[in-house]
Amino acid sequence: MQQLLPVTICDILPDKVRVAITHLCFVFNAIYSKAIDPRQLDDLENEAAIVLCQLEMYFPPSFFDIMVHLIVHLVREIRLCGPIFLRWMYPVERYIEVLKGYTKNQYRPEASIVQRYVVEECIEFCLQYIDTVKSVGIPESRYDRTGGGKGI
Repeated sequence: MQQLLPVTICDILPDKVRVAITHLCFVFNAIYSKAIDPRQLDDLENEAAIVLCQLEMYFPPSFFDIMVHLIVHLVREIRLCGPIFLRWMYPVERYIEVLKGYTKNQYRPEASIVQRYVVEECIEFCLQYIDTVKSVGIPESRYDRTGGGKGI
């Protein structure tokens, strides 16, 4: 998303606001990259602070809460713990959302989740040994392997 945001705001916002948001996107791209040069961390930390100061000039104080302030500390966290992608919680939170969808009994949600998870795992295990049956969790492709599609 950090790559698309500068493109989407190019004609919508005033130039100074657009430049500040674009610089913030560049900071996030550098922070979330898999390979980070330790010599550039000081510059990245300064850039994050400067961008937040620019944003404070253009947005009202109610926009800034503790989450916006945490951007300043992300570079220090990279120094202490290494790249962010190694401990990023987004995939875990997405899987928790899938598990929450398994809940059918509001009084015993854990049991409901476990029961449905075990059933899905058993079905997937059995499908590994049956070649003619479609898999449960994988959507069917709209295109076959011969090059002709089933339609759009």
